Parts: sequence; structure tokens; C-alpha cells
Amino acid sequence: MSYYNYYPRYISVSERCDKARKKLKQLKKKNPNITPLILNGTKLVNTWWGKAWNTNLEKYADYSNRIGRGRSYIRNGFVLDFKIKPGEITSLVQGTESHPYKVIIKIKPLDKKVWNKIKKQCEGKIESLQELIEGRFPKNLIEIFIAKSKGLFPSPKEIEFDCDCLDWASMCKHVAATLYGVGVKLDDDPKLFFLLRKVQINDLITEALRDKSKKMLKKAKEKTSRVIDNLDAVEMFGIEIDKKIIFVKKKKDQ
Repeated sequence: MSYYNYYPRYISVSERCDKARKKLKQLKKKNPNITPLILNGTKLVNTWWGKAWNTNLEKYADYSNRIGRGRSYIRNGFVLDFKIKPGEITSLVQGTESHPYKVIIKIKPLDKKVWNKIKKQCEGKIESLQELIEGRFPKNLIEIFIAKSKGLFPSPKEIEFDCDCLDWASMCKHVAATLYGVGVKLDDDPKLFFLLRKVQINDLITEALRDKSKKMLKKAKEKTSRVIDNLDAVEMFGIEIDKKIIFVKKKKDQ
């Protein structure tokens, strides 16, 4: 048989899953700190941050036709190691070969002008870190966060990726699985998103609390002013507060 008529042996999904489990076991012996990507339930993502990340990727034509190839890799446990660092995602993804493929994805930091604008728009609208993490914020903030090329989430021009597999496609299955993997990790810890984009999550809360503090101080001053006005009235009419209290008490006793 000539080389051109050769077709590689078909490997079933169950065989590949078994291969991935064995490889993960080997990797863990060498490196106990390895962190495989594990789904929480049957859905790929469940939280607002995870869903928003995946939706952002799928809205770009550059990715929409190929990124879906990575879903089954995550569901079948082929992502053997996954890590998010400032501006970088790394993973080991098991393919048809005996060794897993190494994927490196670089994410540019969030543009400073965009970040400053978002911080300003968030002033006084996010009450706590817990609200931010759980995705509980006003609808107008959601629209700001997910705005195409102007929100928190990266556009294709802000993403660079590399995989050591032999797939010549613009986005191989291993890269696609790694990109979807970010959404899975954000389900566990949304703060990783801000680490990846090199911005401080507390900046949004600080701005909100600062605005809230100003309002509280303003109310406190108004209340103090009313108390002072009442005391001025007492002095004006020559009423002693202690005597007034005694008078009221006697009236109640009668």
C-alpha cells in the first residue's frame, strides 16, 4: 500500500478517554501540582462569567466556525492540565497521539482607556465583591461589560495562540478546548478573569464604595443639621430638655 492510500486507524472516544486517564495518572506522578480541567455537572458553564466568556468567543466570525470543536475535548476529560496566569493560559490537551499537546494562549491586558471608562460607569452601582463575582449587577452594566471590542472581554486581535500539534488550521481543537476551558475555570473562580486581563477586581468595588460612602456622609450631615436645628429651637423657646422629659413622664403616669 502506498503512503497516499494510508489512513490512520480509527480510535474510538472510549479508547481516547482511557488513554487520557492513563496519561493523567502518569503526569500526576511526575507533577503533583497538575490541574486537570473538570466540569461541574453536565453543562459546559453555569455562571454568568463563564457564559459571558464563551458567548464572547462565539460572537466573532474568526472563531465561531471552529471553536465548537473544543467542547467534546473538555467533556471527555482531554484537558489534562490547565492554568491561568496574568495575560496567559497554558494547557496540556490529550489528542490522538500518545503524548498530550502543549497549548499557550496570550491575552493582551485590558486597554487602560477602556478600563478607566468602565470603572467610571460602575461608580456606585456594585454594592459588594460578592455581587460582582455572582454576576448580580444592573442590566446596563452587563451591556457595558460584554460590549463587542469595547467591554471587559478580549477580541480576536487581543488573543494569540500556539499549539505544538500538526493541525494547520487557524484554530486547532486543542486551542479551542483551552479557550472554552477559561469559561469552565471562571465558574469556579471569576476573579481569575481579572488576573488574566491584568486589572484589579477591587477597583470596581472601591469606586462603588467610595461613591456609596460619599452618599452616606451626605445623609449623616443632613441628619446632624436637623438635630442642630432642633436644639436651636429648644434654646429659642427656652425649653429645657430634661424638664420636658419629666413633664411627659408625669403626664403618662396620670
